[in-house]
Parts: sequence; structure tokens; C-alpha cells
Amino acid sequence: MARQVLSRPLVTAKWLSEAVRAGRVGEGLRVLDASWYPPQERNARQEFKERHIPGASFFDIEECRDKSSPYDFMLPSESHFADYVGHLGVSNDTHVVVYDGDELGTFYAPRAWWMFRAFGHKEVSVLNGGFKNWVKEGHPVTAEVIQPAPAVFKAKLNIALVKTFEEMIQNVGSLRFQVVDSRPEGRFRGTELDQGLESGHIPGAVNIPFRSLLTETGHEKSIEEIQEIFREKKVDLSKPLTATCRKGVTACHIALAAYLCGKRDVAVYDGSWSEWFHRAPARYKVSELKRNKA
Repeated sequence: MARQVLSRPLVTAKWLSEAVRAGRVGEGLRVLDASWYPPQERNARQEFKERHIPGASFFDIEECRDKSSPYDFMLPSESHFADYVGHLGVSNDTHVVVYDGDELGTFYAPRAWWMFRAFGHKEVSVLNGGFKNWVKEGHPVTAEVIQPAPAVFKAKLNIALVKTFEEMIQNVGSLRFQVVDSRPEGRFRGTELDQGLESGHIPGAVNIPFRSLLTETGHEKSIEEIQEIFREKKVDLSKPLTATCRKGVTACHIALAAYLCGKRDVAVYDGSWSEWFHRAPARYKVSELKRNKA
């Protein structure tokens, strides 16, 4: 029974609060706050220091990434990831629960969830509803920052869960896998700027804005509702699927949603639109704005 609990992609606040109260947070269960916000808006690390789930550590996505890349939040090397999470007390036998404090309920946590899976870790879950709902439901918070005992984590990148620019370019012609873009509709269509970039999408991509997968409270929608969303967009979960977005973050919401429906092999285009915009030929950037100008 315990194994079934650990292999779930989501855990409830009730489940985690019981684990916290029972003193189970430690070597076998680590809780990570993966919050990130635009620096001019909020300070994720400072907010963590002031208030977080008891026993949690801060997973800094700014540190756990490929800093040599010109694109935001690209996956780090195997050794970098292994060293980073090892210092957070995570071993290959640890059940990891990730959450964030975004006002939506969940924003960056699925990215951390996917990163662990990409590096071969299976026992990783997202806190359904995030910190927002944890607090709303009256579960405990603390300002005490713990220093977990370092652990040994061995990382092995699962290339099946990551798509490169070259693979995405090739797919425009071959259509070997479906592509789902999780950005808002206006950015997908090219009618509004995408964080300063001209927007648009990869040829053949389907748009499922990640917010459509969340309830008004910030929880994941039911499996039945998620399956219907995929069906409405004519996305076949029995066939290969890759998710993309602006910088490889909200694409992970697509991977998580598909996982909930039993599809565990959704890949994420790590560079996403930020890389595609700078590297792809103009004919491979579909934009209604350009069409309207023409």
C-alpha cells in the first residue's frame, strides 16, 4: 500500500501534513520548496526563510540549471543535479515532495517534479494545490530552516523525456510526435508579446494553456476532466507527445497532467519558445500577427 502512495505524482496536503506531524520528514521523505518569481515581484528565497512547510528545504531553480546556456532554466548536467539534490539530503531512495508558493496554487513545482524524473528519480510527487492551499487549510508553517544531512544521489538522464532543438526541427517534417504548447492562447497565436519576445508557435503544435488544467482553487483537475481536455484538442495520449512553452516550465504541467492519465513518457522541449524564437528559421514560426500584417 505504501508503495502505491509513493509512486503517485500528486500528494494531498492532508497526506503531507500527517507525514509532517508524524515526524516522517527526513532521509526517507524530503519536502522541497521550488518557488521562483520575477525578482521585481517577489523574493522566493526570502519568503521561504519567513514561512515554509516544516522540514522543507529550498530548491533553487536558479542554481540547479545549466548556467552556461543562453536560455533560462535549462537542465544542468547529471553531476550538477546529483550534487545539488544530494546536498538537500535527497538520495535515490528518498520520496521527494515538491511545492511552490505561486498565487495560482502550482507553477514551478511540476518543473522540479519533471527534473527529478528526467534524472531517473521515480519517487517524486507534487503537493496538490501548493503552499497557497496548504496555508488556507490551516496546516503548520515554520520559519525554522533545517540543514539536512547530505546524501548520495546518482543521476542518469533519461533522454526519452527531453527533446532538443534538433529533434524539434526534424519533427516539423516527420511529425513523429505530437507537440502541445502550454502558453496562453494569445502568445501561442502570436497576438501578444511573450515576455518581451515576439510570439507564435512551432508548426503543428496544439495549444493547451496550462491554467486550463487547474481548478479555480489551484488544484489539479480530475483525471476525467484532463482526459476530456486532451480529447477536445485531438491529442492522442496513446501516441508520442512532447510539451513546450516559453522556457520549459509550464510545459511540465502538460507532462504532469498526462502522467495523471497514465501516460508517463511525455517529453519536454527544454529550450522551448525562448530557444525556438532565436534559432528556428522564420518559416517555422507560426504567428497570426505576421499573417495579418502580410
